[in-house]
Amino acid sequence: MASRTLDEIADLVRAKNAGPFWITLDIFLPTDEAYERVRTSDATDPRVIAELYRTAPEKVRVFPMPALKAIKISFPRPVTQGSFADRDMHSGQQHVLLAAVEVP
Repeated sequence: MASRTLDEIADLVRAKNAGPFWITLDIFLPTDEAYERVRTSDATDPRVIAELYRTAPEKVRVFPMPALKAIKISFPRPVTQGSFADRDMHSGQQHVLLAAVEVP
């Protein structure tokens, strides 16, 4: 199976505001096969997420939800929401880095 980006495999990759201290990324997959492919790939590995988002791997939380064919990933915001240094108050664009990850 050829490598594709997560965005090409998933129905939806999104980021959302998870409060003033956390960012959450959601991945929704179309099939059980796609779900397993992504769940077992580096795309959901805390070390890969930590490198993409410049946080510590031990702070990354990955929540597989097989019944929904979805994976939720949460990690601390680099700065508190709404602070002077906050460049994306609603975390609306944070999914872009994850969506570009190659999945074998």
